Amino acid sequence: MLRNPESNVKKLAEFMGCAFSVQEEATGVVQDIVELCSLESLKNMDVNKSGSHGPLAHESFFRKGVPGDWSNHITPAMAERLDKIVEDALQGSGFTFDVREASA
Repeated sequence: MLRNPESNVKKLAEFMGCAFSVQEEATGVVQDIVELCSLESLKNMDVNKSGSHGPLAHESFFRKGVPGDWSNHITPAMAERLDKIVEDALQGSGFTFDVREASA
């Protein structure tokens, strides 16, 4: 997702049956979605700066937003288990996710 966000957003839209039209692509809709969904944009939304969801403050849901930061928060065993869960969930979807590659 980080290496080619526009291509991945288009692929995700196609997978969900909502492919972008030529006009939408030409007018920058894909780029707008990538920007709106960026970590920086989400962190700066007023709704995410205050309030809480249960016992956790909204700001608790955002960290550094850099590839590989997950390794500072979970153990290697947890990472292996999560890799397996993601691999199983994506099987047959046409999507792949290589955590080790993404953190490089």
